Amino acid sequence: MRKLILLAACVAASFQAKADEGMWTIYNLPPQVYEIMQNEGFTMTYNDLYYGENALKNAVVNFSGYCSGVVVSPNGLVFTNHHCGFEAIRSHSTVEHDYMLNGFYAKTYEEELPNKDMFVSFMVDQVDITPKLVSLGIENMPNGFRELLIDSLTNAMTDSVKRIDKTYHVSIDPFYEGNKYYATTYQDFTDLRLVFTVPKSMGKFGGETDNWMWPRQTCDFSVFRIYADPKTNGPADYSEENVPYHPKRWAQVSMQGYKDGDFAMTIGYPGSTERYLSSYGIKEMRDAQNAVRAQVRGVKQDIMIRHMRADEAVRIKYDSKYAQSSNYWKNSIGMNKCIDSIGIINQKAAFEEKIRQWQDTTGYLKGKLDFEKMKTLYAKSYEPTYTFYNLIESFFGNSEIFNRARAVMGGAEVKGPKEKPNKQYIQFKDNSDEWDEALDKEVLAALLRNYAEHVDAKYLPKFYSTIKTKFGGNYTAYVENLYKKSALMKKGKKLYFNKKKFKKDPGVVFGADIFDIIYDLREQLATNVDEIMTQERYLCDAVVRMEQDMPHYSDANFTMRLSYGQVGEYLLNGQPSGYYTTAESIVEKMKQADKVIDYEAEPIMSELLSSKDFGSYTDKTTGKMQLCFLTNNDITGGNSGSPMFNGKGELIGLAFDGNWDSLSSDIFFDKELARCIGVDIRFVLFMMDRWGHADRLLREINAK
Repeated sequence: MRKLILLAACVAASFQAKADEGMWTIYNLPPQVYEIMQNEGFTMTYNDLYYGENALKNAVVNFSGYCSGVVVSPNGLVFTNHHCGFEAIRSHSTVEHDYMLNGFYAKTYEEELPNKDMFVSFMVDQVDITPKLVSLGIENMPNGFRELLIDSLTNAMTDSVKRIDKTYHVSIDPFYEGNKYYATTYQDFTDLRLVFTVPKSMGKFGGETDNWMWPRQTCDFSVFRIYADPKTNGPADYSEENVPYHPKRWAQVSMQGYKDGDFAMTIGYPGSTERYLSSYGIKEMRDAQNAVRAQVRGVKQDIMIRHMRADEAVRIKYDSKYAQSSNYWKNSIGMNKCIDSIGIINQKAAFEEKIRQWQDTTGYLKGKLDFEKMKTLYAKSYEPTYTFYNLIESFFGNSEIFNRARAVMGGAEVKGPKEKPNKQYIQFKDNSDEWDEALDKEVLAALLRNYAEHVDAKYLPKFYSTIKTKFGGNYTAYVENLYKKSALMKKGKKLYFNKKKFKKDPGVVFGADIFDIIYDLREQLATNVDEIMTQERYLCDAVVRMEQDMPHYSDANFTMRLSYGQVGEYLLNGQPSGYYTTAESIVEKMKQADKVIDYEAEPIMSELLSSKDFGSYTDKTTGKMQLCFLTNNDITGGNSGSPMFNGKGELIGLAFDGNWDSLSSDIFFDKELARCIGVDIRFVLFMMDRWGHADRLLREINAK
């Protein structure tokens, strides 16, 4: 009996050591996790968290497929991050009405701005369907056949839930590297309107200088509203007749703040982690993916920012593109630094050696999980993987001519009579308001050169010989000719794609040559990718089985997850970091704007934040106006905009970033160093009040 008690104590201690790590699915939250949450200050019942219309999870949304958000009023107001609403804000901006620069507040419902191709999605239900798929033979299927089976079952389950509510749909996602599958029912609302945003000077305060850094003072939020069918209160396409949505549940906004050590919880949609990934996979990620992304984007961004700073119209067009690119440029740099400084690859290799020994003892997955085979497979795939990422980063999404050439390869709308193929054509709309020709050309020329300098010559598209022979290796001259001669770039031109002339078009040839290399690389990778995925699936299975006395969460896959922890600081360069920032600290940074352009802000911002009296926005414990704060919640990309709750389930902030030391968290969570950075909800309300004078919204939110 004494041995059993000691064993139980060891298991509990082992789990407690990593208690704040984890992105947990809520529908099957392990009892051990819920118990620890309660011990740390969580006071809600499990039913209040997940079950029924009043469950807290019903206030949390997937925001447009790339962020998270939270409903904060009975009339469908949604808080998310400023950078999540960035493209919507940019798309409504002009030089005359620059909402990026000046902010925006809709004083009435009628002034709220609709947004094309945006949505929020509510999770209705989730269930483990692994037994069903196992009965259909998924365990013995190649990955391609697995996908076909899942697609078929997804369609069948969606048909089934639509009998309950025609606005529902089902998504089936792999968990635990494909060892389990969960089916999630969603309801999407596609009429989403911009209501409020602060100027970019505050919503992105600190810019790339402070990105992934602490301390932070960024007021990273924007406000949208969900609109619904006036008869059903359900989803509806945009219509002037639609009315504000009345949600089942909204989050109570709290003015009470937080203290060091207080319970904190995020619920959101983390995008992707790979914490079960093998040491070989991490090495490939570091060298063939992250290093490539950082290098190529560095070249591109230097050109972009120079053009953006020279022309306001160009800045408006590229603000969102630059922000998206630079975020993961810096992420890749930081992640690689952490991988090396922490020694993650060696730690993983040592852990894999323990798994080998356990496998030898138990015989589990003997003949299936094979580390030597995994090592060989990754070695074979390294060069094509490295080249593939160079090619994707160099060409995809970086130039308008390639965007159009890619559309020609598949996806562009075909016009003309179906019975006469030679009369069918493609015609591109005038989208000159979305890109700048001078910037576009310079980026393409630079990346053409950069690609040639970093890959083996056998992976150069055929047009490189044209650059050498016809243009004397002058990439700029080649690009100028490409834009001048290609019919793809002629405004209003009808492109009869079944004619020989079209197939010889230099822009079409340019795109086709790139896709020839893509097809070649995919063919090389296809010989190994199935086996690598299978080995990684076996590895995850072995880890969970070896540590079966401990709860295990699955890697993030943009499904709803809960993480919990505490408010608190960490050691930054050997010194306590502090767990919050204050109004005084942002004013001090604003004074450095002549040296750091990312600290520029309108004079009114410095004036407001230099106030001697912040009223109800003052923290009762510190007597300060607090701006941003730290928790050890476990988050990643996709969690941007996730609500940060206290132990009562009240909203105290919005997650918007991690610290520099958390950048390896996608593959390794370091409880001592990794921190989630949130914007204090009182800072959000302060800006809505003192700067925006958004009285109608503040009344609607009804913060306590």
